[in-house]
Order: sequence, then structure tokens, then C-alpha cells
Amino acid sequence: MNPIDYNRHPCFNAKVKGQYGRVHLPVAPKCNIQCNYCNRKYDCVNESRPGVTSTVLTPDQALYYMGKVLEKEPRISVAGIAGPGDPFANAEATLETMRLIRRTYPETILCLASNGLNLAPHVEELAEIGVSHVTVTVNGVDPAVTEKIYSWVRDGKVIYRGRQGAELLLARQLAAIEKLKQHGITVKINTILIPGINEHHILDVAKTMKELGADLLNCMAMFPNADTVFEDIPEPSKEAMNAARNAAEQFLPQMRHCTRCRADAVGLLEEDRTDEMRGCLSACAKLPKPAEAVRPYVAVATLEGVLVNQHLGEAVKLQIWGQDGQGGYKLIEERQAPPAGGGTQRWFNLSRILGDCQAILISDLGDGPKEFLSQRGIKPVVMAGFIEKGLEAVYTGKGFALLQSRMRKCSSKGACVGAGMGCG
Repeated sequence: MNPIDYNRHPCFNAKVKGQYGRVHLPVAPKCNIQCNYCNRKYDCVNESRPGVTSTVLTPDQALYYMGKVLEKEPRISVAGIAGPGDPFANAEATLETMRLIRRTYPETILCLASNGLNLAPHVEELAEIGVSHVTVTVNGVDPAVTEKIYSWVRDGKVIYRGRQGAELLLARQLAAIEKLKQHGITVKINTILIPGINEHHILDVAKTMKELGADLLNCMAMFPNADTVFEDIPEPSKEAMNAARNAAEQFLPQMRHCTRCRADAVGLLEEDRTDEMRGCLSACAKLPKPAEAVRPYVAVATLEGVLVNQHLGEAVKLQIWGQDGQGGYKLIEERQAPPAGGGTQRWFNLSRILGDCQAILISDLGDGPKEFLSQRGIKPVVMAGFIEKGLEAVYTGKGFALLQSRMRKCSSKGACVGAGMGCG
């Protein structure tokens, strides 16, 4: 495999904007913040701005679409995810898409654009995959300013508003940028200039981002969007934007050739082909999802190989069981479970380890891993008793009522809170 030429990224290197292009893969529909200037419309084909796409793809559909794009435009050097929501409000789809593209098109530059709220926990995996460029939108480094910009910030299932939400978002952004640079990832900062809100604050943003090691600043004009809090704020003038960029340039190089790409943009910056590819994008979105992989096995959390008696978060190893072909069941092997800690990343790793398992028998687990494994096609079965009874219930569908009667809730108010054991 030839080494990747990172100078082919047209957004980070203006000299090649007429030679190489990008494709945005719209696999991230959900967002975890609400900006007062943002109104995401999936089907507004006449608008070219962030947050807009004609449709949303699954990771497999995105991979197929990537192939079609390269057939039409072989000068595409960058595959990025920029919404229409936030990549890390859709972390599973984002990471899976990046892995598929890296494996199939190894010389492609991988790029992401995020608000930074849930970015930091995934930086190690981004580095492992080979994501080389990340853009973080930072509209201020003072919560007194940014609390005016965001209606709410959602962390997990909790929504924060006002100063509290602004403080949380800023802290997460700063931590994420610092971590990205520690892992050698090139960082661009997008800052939306909003007249009367943060136009006085651009230099503070530039100075702070330079101190964190950011590589490039893209100062962007806010476009007023209907049905938003800021719909009546006028777009800043070209003179105001030039002045802001010139001033900020004392701290960071400025991106002056941004085209405010849609979440489904494709083509060269100077030769956009989004309209031309819209039919192909829609067709790819209608492709059937790949058939469920054959999952012949069941994972078991057990201390001695007889009873289901371990909490998922406590399991160091998992036994893998299957049918023996004679109406019974047999132990296939043991597999190491991912180490404790790591949050969502731990459950993502576990889902890959158990990719050939249709279910997992455990004495208990938290809501986070339960939801995550279920979404990956691995059914968590909470039970107490003999392994064989659980296997029979999974393979025949019989006996689930009895297992249900033995279920018990995770003692989330007990010692396992915050220990990374499985309540997350």
C-alpha cells in the first residue's frame, strides 16, 4: 500500500482545491446540541450549507456510494463525515463507516467535522483507524458568550441549558482538541461569526486554539436560517469577515476558500457535483440492508461454566456456546472480554468480539451496554440459573417466561456506579 499523501486534502491545502475533491458521507443524522443558527432540513436541495442532506445512509450504503462516486470522479481524495447531525452523536455508524472506507480505499484521507461534545472518548480509535483530519466547531471560549449561541446541550439523556450547557460543551471541546493533537491528528477550528453575539470574541478563540495546538482556523459567516433563534440577525459583511480573518491570522493560518459544504457534498471545491450525484445518493439509500450475519453462538458470563452468574461488567472472559447437532449444546471456546473502563468504546469492542453470537447470557448489565449490544444484533438475556436453560430459551424460544421471572435489576445505586463495570 502506498503511503497516504495528506497534502491532497483540498480544505486544508488551498493549493490543491482545483486538483482533488471530497465526498461527505451522510451517516450521522442525530445531533447532541442545538445551535441557535441551525435548522437541519434533509430534503432542501436548493440550499448549500452544513446540516443539509438529501438523505441519510447506513455505513454499508455509504461504502457502496463511495465506490460509485469514485467511478464518476476519481479525483476524490477525501472521505468525510459532517452530519447532518454530529458524527459522535452517531458514534457507532461514524466509526463503522470510517473503518469500511479505510479497509476498502486505503489511500483515501479520512476526515470528520464535529461540535466536540462527545469527541474525546473516540480519539484513540480515530487514530487507530487512521482519521488524519478533524474539524471542531468552536464559537467561543467564554461561556458568557456561548450560552447565547446554544439552546441546549445533551449529554447522554440529560439536557443542559444556558450557562451550564455552555460550560459543559466548552470543557469537552478543549479536552477533545488537546487529545487530538496528542495523537497527531490535524485540527481545523470552525468559528461562526455571529453579529452582536461573538464578533468581538474571534481573537480570543484564535489565541486559545493556537495554545491548544490547532493547525488552522476557518472563520465563517453566519447565514440567517428561517425558523431559528437567530433568523433575524443579518449575515456579516465581507468587510467584517475579512477584518476578523486578518486579525485572527496573527495566531493561526486562515482558511479563506471554504464553500460551506452540505453534509452530502461531493466533487472538487471548484467543481461541485452534489446535484449530479443526488440521484445516485438516493438510490444507494434504498439499497437493502445486508442480510443478518449468521450468528450460530451464544456468549455466557459464568464463573465456573455451569451457572450464569456474572455481571457483564465484571466478566474477564466469556464462554462461547453452540448447538452440538444432537439436540444439545457444547462449549466452543473462551474469549477475553475487553478490559474494564473505556465507556462506549468497551461495548463497541465487545460487540466485535461477539460478532458471531446472537445472544449473551448474563446475571445483569447496565442500560448502556444493553442498548448498545441490542443495536448490534446481540440480545442480552438477564437470568440466573443453569447455562443450559438459557441456551434452550435462546435456541428454541421456550422458557423465556421462567427466565424473566428470575431477572433482577442492576444495583446501579451500589458500588458499581462509576467503576466502569457495566452500568454505563
